Formats: sequence, C-alpha cells, structure tokens
Amino acid sequence: QVQLVESGGGLVQAGDSLRLSCAASGRTFWGSTMGWFRQAPGKEREFVAAIRWNAVTTYYADSVKGRFAISRDNAKNTVYLQMNSLKSEDTAVYYCAASTGGAYWTTTAYDYWGQGTQVTVSS
Repeated sequence: QVQLVESGGGLVQAGDSLRLSCAASGRTFWGSTMGWFRQAPGKEREFVAAIRWNAVTTYYADSVKGRFAISRDNAKNTVYLQMNSLKSEDTAVYYCAASTGGAYWTTTAYDYWGQGTQVTVSS
C-alpha cells in the first residue's frame, strides 16, 4: 500500500558525490524514522543513516559519518541521502525504508522498503 522508490544512483569515480532520493507514493505513511540501508554483493544489508520525523535528529553509521547527510522534505514526501567523498567501499544497492518504531539501526524496525538503487564507485 505504501511504496518507496529510490532514484539517483549511478556509476561514479572515487571522490565524487551523489544524491539519492526516496519518493513515497500511494497511501501516505511516515513513521517516526526514515532510514537508508545498503547491501553489497555477498554482504548483509547494513544500516547507513536515519532521520526522525522532525527532519532534525539524524543517525549515521560510523563508516559514513562526515561524508553522508540524510535529510527529508515531508511536504514532498521525499527523503534524501547526500553522499560525498565516495569510496569504492560504498558500492552497493541502496534502499530507503520507513519505520514506525524500534531500533533504527536494524532492518527489523522498518515496515516498508523500496526496491533499491545501484551505486557503483570505481577506484
């Protein structure tokens, strides 16, 4: 019923920047937290960043602190992930998700997921 669609991924070189977008459609559903996760081939899906409904409180994985910035525009039903100083280690499929509560850094806390957008960083 609630659909999340990621966009903005692509192929870039190390050191470049990308901004991912996550647009919500269908029945509007905004939980307390919106998050970004990523999954590389052969790896578990891992937490990247999250943002509370107030669009102020944010959380980041240690691996992306200082490089990535999450934001949201509730009026546009969109969440963003600004990624700077990209590294080859950032290569993965990036997913956005919506949570109604729970541990924001775990996948189990999220009720809705997008299909993902591929980010490839060449070294």
